[in-house]
Amino acid sequence: MKLRSVLAGAVLAVSAAFAAHAETWKLAVTDVEGMERLQIEWGPFKNALEAATGDTFDFYAVNSRTAAAEALRGETVDFVISGPAEYVVINKLTNATPIIGLGRPDYHCAIVVRADSGINTVADLKGKKVAFGDIGSTSNMLCPMQVLADYGLDPVNDIEKTHTSRNIAHEALKNGDVDALGSNAGSWLNVRAKETELPYGFFKMIARSGDLPNDMIMVGAHVPAEAATAVQQAIIANKDSIIAGITAHEENDKYVGMDLVEIEDSAYDYVRSMYSNAGYPQFDNFIGD
Repeated sequence: MKLRSVLAGAVLAVSAAFAAHAETWKLAVTDVEGMERLQIEWGPFKNALEAATGDTFDFYAVNSRTAAAEALRGETVDFVISGPAEYVVINKLTNATPIIGLGRPDYHCAIVVRADSGINTVADLKGKKVAFGDIGSTSNMLCPMQVLADYGLDPVNDIEKTHTSRNIAHEALKNGDVDALGSNAGSWLNVRAKETELPYGFFKMIARSGDLPNDMIMVGAHVPAEAATAVQQAIIANKDSIIAGITAHEENDKYVGMDLVEIEDSAYDYVRSMYSNAGYPQFDNFIGD
C-alpha cells in the first residue's frame, strides 16, 4: 500500500508540474471570419497543436486583417496564421514575427496572355490593359506587379490596370477585353483546365515569379521569446500530425503537399519590394481596406 501511495503521489506531482508549465494562448486566422468556420476548418489543426505543445489554444475570431493587427497590438491574441502580404503590414504595425512557414507547393504567380495577341514579352504590355485579382492579394496582385517590375515595366504608370475576380479576368482575357492577366499560377491553371473546348495553345505565360514566401504562423511581440521558441520547436518535432490537422478540411486544400519550416522576417523582404513597386512603399496599411 505504501509503494502504491508513493507511486500515485509521484504521478500527481508530475501531472501538477506539467499543468503548471502549460500555457493558454489565443489563436487567430486572418482569412477566416467567424468562430464556426474557425472551428470547422482549423479545429483539427488546433487539436494537433495542443497535443504537440501541451498548451491550450483558444480561437480568437477576427473579421479583417486590421482586426488581427489590433488584437496583436492590444495583446488579446498571441498567434496568428496569415499570408505574406498581410504579415508585412502586421509586422510594421505590431512587431509580430514569423515562427513557422506554411510551405505551399507551387506557390508562384504568372503573367498570362492569349497566344494570338502578338504579345511575347513583358515589355510588349506597355500601354496595355492588365487584369489583376483582389486588391492586396500576395499572389493575385502584388506578385504579378512585381514580375512586371522585375522585367522593367512600371506596374503603376506603364499599364492600364484593373482588379477583378480570377474567373472574370480569365473570361475577359479569353474574349479580348483585357490584354493580359496576373494571377496565382496554380489557381489560374485550375480555371484553364475547365476550358476543354479551347485548344491547348490558346493562352501562354510570358513571365512567372519564383516561389513566393510562405504563409506563416506569427507570434505577437508580447509573447516571451522562450515560449514562442517552445511552440516553434514542438510544431517542427510533430510536423506530420500538424500538417494532417491543417489539411483535414477541404478549404485548406492549397496546403496539400506542404511542409512546415522555421522562418525569419527577412524571408519577406521580397514582399516589401512588391508593395513598393505597386505604389505602396510604406506598407503600413492594408491595401484595399
